[in-house]
Amino acid sequence: MPADRDPVAGADFIDATLFMAMHAKDDTLRAAAKSFFVERLAAGAAGRVVMSWEQVGRCDDLVWGYGRAEQDDYYPFMDVLHTDLAIDRIGYGEADAHRAFTAPESAGLPAHERLLLAQVVGHGGTLHTASSRLARLTGLSVATVVPTDAPGPVEEPAFPAPLERLYQRSLVLRVGPEDL
Repeated sequence: MPADRDPVAGADFIDATLFMAMHAKDDTLRAAAKSFFVERLAAGAAGRVVMSWEQVGRCDDLVWGYGRAEQDDYYPFMDVLHTDLAIDRIGYGEADAHRAFTAPESAGLPAHERLLLAQVVGHGGTLHTASSRLARLTGLSVATVVPTDAPGPVEEPAFPAPLERLYQRSLVLRVGPEDL
């Protein structure tokens, strides 16, 4: 592969809010986030997503705030999903850091969101998020799974059987909106 070819150009990026929203206390949000990952997993390599090392770490930081029992029930699901789903985990580059703190469209956002958005823009990607703050941005390629207020029951897809069992067990860990 040529050195100048970007292996994640135009990719779909995910953040910690989307990943952790699969464990949201709000069942509508939880089902919407889970649906995103079920669909990506079913698509195989075509469902590939990118996640920055920092966003992976933000998930871990949140989970490590829970007790040992919750962690022991949560991590088998996360481990298998990170293995089975096509996720490219990448670090920030120098251009991402520069763009993060000079781009006017991300001014006023926390540093971790500025860095994430700069990375997405730098690779010509789309960010998929459950962050209501990022969902309000205009002019950037941000797609949200923040559910609408549509009435009716929440339709929840299932992961393949072994992963679904791990997911159901992992639901002892539930996060509130303050964690997303």
